[in-house]
Amino acid sequence: GRGFAFRRKQKIERQYRKLLKKGRKVHSQQDDQFTDTYPEHLKHLYLAEEEMLKKQRRAPKDSGLPEEKLNEATDFVPEMMRHHCTVLPQGGDENKAIFFLSVVTEGKFKKKTSNQKAREEYEKIKAERARKKEEAEKRKQQREEAQRLYKQRKMEAYKILSKKTKKGQPNLNLQVEFLLQKIQQNT
Repeated sequence: GRGFAFRRKQKIERQYRKLLKKGRKVHSQQDDQFTDTYPEHLKHLYLAEEEMLKKQRRAPKDSGLPEEKLNEATDFVPEMMRHHCTVLPQGGDENKAIFFLSVVTEGKFKKKTSNQKAREEYEKIKAERARKKEEAEKRKQQREEAQRLYKQRKMEAYKILSKKTKKGQPNLNLQVEFLLQKIQQNT
């Protein structure tokens, strides 16, 4: 009959099929799981990357015209880094001229990943927050300085206006002098 090795082989095959079946279910669930749970501020980055990956999977390699590939390649190159060149064939026929696009970059131009984009966005936000914090600190210091000057003037005015004569009456001479100084400062 059939020995223990055959049963072991069948058992392993069953486990393997079960594992493959589980893997397929998990992948389909994972795709559904993450589509709606992207953070709102990064959702556009994830969706763009997902679309790009779908396009890569669909498009077979080495298919399509070279001009299409050139157009696809130039989509990722910033406008200021492009230089157009025209090459005429040996016959000199301008109708058959070939247009090339040469790219001048510092080193090798690489498309940014979503992580790099997110990091750059985070850095921008962080810089903006730091700038706002500095502005708020400056405004606070100016406000405090203005309040200090205001209190100092008020105190001086209070000292002058609250002086009394020997009999306890308000000193009208000082009050009139204070009002005169105030009028002179305003004009």
